[in-house]
Amino acid sequence: MRQLSEKVAGIAASATMEITNRARQLQAEGVDVISLSIGEPDFDTPEHIKEACIRALCRGETHYAPSNGIPELQKAIAAKIERENNFPCRPAQVLVTCGGKDAIFDAVMGVVNPGEEVIILDPSWVSYEPCVQIAGAKPIHHALNPRTFQLDDSLLERVGQKSKMIIVNSPSNPSGAVLDEKSLGLVADLCEDFDLFAISDEIYEKLIYGKVHRSLASFSDMAERTITVNGFSKAYAMTGWRLGYAVAPPAIIQAMSKLQQHSISHPTTFAMYGAVAALEGDQGCVGQMQKEFERRRDYLLRELSLMGMETAPADGAFYAFVKVEGDDMDVAERWLDKGHVAVTPGTAFHYPGWERISYATSMENLEKAVTRIRRCRG
Repeated sequence: MRQLSEKVAGIAASATMEITNRARQLQAEGVDVISLSIGEPDFDTPEHIKEACIRALCRGETHYAPSNGIPELQKAIAAKIERENNFPCRPAQVLVTCGGKDAIFDAVMGVVNPGEEVIILDPSWVSYEPCVQIAGAKPIHHALNPRTFQLDDSLLERVGQKSKMIIVNSPSNPSGAVLDEKSLGLVADLCEDFDLFAISDEIYEKLIYGKVHRSLASFSDMAERTITVNGFSKAYAMTGWRLGYAVAPPAIIQAMSKLQQHSISHPTTFAMYGAVAALEGDQGCVGQMQKEFERRRDYLLRELSLMGMETAPADGAFYAFVKVEGDDMDVAERWLDKGHVAVTPGTAFHYPGWERISYATSMENLEKAVTRIRRCRG
């Protein structure tokens, strides 16, 4: 057999999916595994969103749609961006995608050329680097401050002649940290001074505790060089719907749209009507989920602290990022094999020595998981 794609062969499989699949295999074998390894809300999609989708399905919205998304959803997203994220947006600047991951892939492929460099802030979500590699570009990793998980002037050292883009994720997956005004301002200055594009992944923007979200594109002149990525999976518990979006200058959206036309064509037509209901309907469901996540966060951080474990500032998302002694891969395997608790090692996020613990599960599961982790460490 002839050799398969070298480009794909050089890409690591998703560690989060691998661990989740292993945990599910153990569960299928009858093992009582508590999975805290995947970033998926344990809530059901709110009823008014499901009902809007069902109505669309029943009235025959089952055919091809415009490749950039149905106009109703583009309009709703543009209004949301201006209302909540405080930078100008027209419907023509919106591309509706098959999840936030698809938006990031299209953004990197649409902007970056082979041989150029993309700066990634670590700890970083597992799919950023593969997207850069598939584009034929080079990922340049830069570690955030291990105490504050913020940026400083050392970021300037990562900028070179081939630098094209920087990827920002706030609130962060995996750390839960929220970049402050100083850090975001540093990114904005960097992009302006060195003519860089930015991807601002804001998928967790509505899951923040005690802080205020600030969009990178709201900084002066950044709307002209930022691709803002968001979606419906986290805030509205719509992971299986596979709906995300990107907001960017028209030229970038046009490039991303070409990729979408030749790949997925467009997201599922009737599902997009559910997304319209999510944005335009009662937002009380979002507040209720956020409040419950905060309750779980407070419990988990308190218990980890009582065990003497150091955690990153968990100001957003639904993760605790905890520092461990020894090899994080070994620790994760021990917790899974002996404690039957699945977490994701920091090595997967280019930040060894840490574990990501998702608290997107019931309090009952969290309490059992804490007891098991304590026993594994005893």
